[in-house]
Amino acid sequence: MLTYEQIIQKTITLDAAVKLFNPIFRRENKMVFTNGCFDVLHRGHIYLLSRARELGDLLIVGLNSDSSVSKLKGPGRPVNNQESRAEVLGALAFVDYIIVFEEDTPMDLITTLEPDILIKGGDYKLEEIVGYREVISRGGRVETIPLLEGYSSSSIIDRNSNKWRK
Repeated sequence: MLTYEQIIQKTITLDAAVKLFNPIFRRENKMVFTNGCFDVLHRGHIYLLSRARELGDLLIVGLNSDSSVSKLKGPGRPVNNQESRAEVLGALAFVDYIIVFEEDTPMDLITTLEPDILIKGGDYKLEEIVGYREVISRGGRVETIPLLEGYSSSSIIDRNSNKWRK
């Protein structure tokens, strides 16, 4: 069982990740990377993250910052701030590290970390995934994991906001 301190320690900076995932570490461990807002964590996220972790020795999650989520999702988002979202992700046993990023895309994380496997949800076409070309050109893999029908943060928020208005 993870302590609260262990959960907090899963959120690291990109600089810390570069030091931690040195060449020796990389030779011995297959790194899986995915990213997202994870604003309202739900069953679909759990499915994607757990399946992603099965593909390698560690799973790193790039987490959109609050400002990045607002740009992507619009006013009123995120529902949960980045610290809360990072802590909830960190409580999951199959998530090894979380790195919050401010940019619109995780390209800098992907090119710096050079993951062996890049994962996104099944609503993406492989060629449209940010970092696809970069990962493939290094001999890595890019895969999608099928979505669970009816599970997206936006649809959950929309569905529940209609209930709350009544």
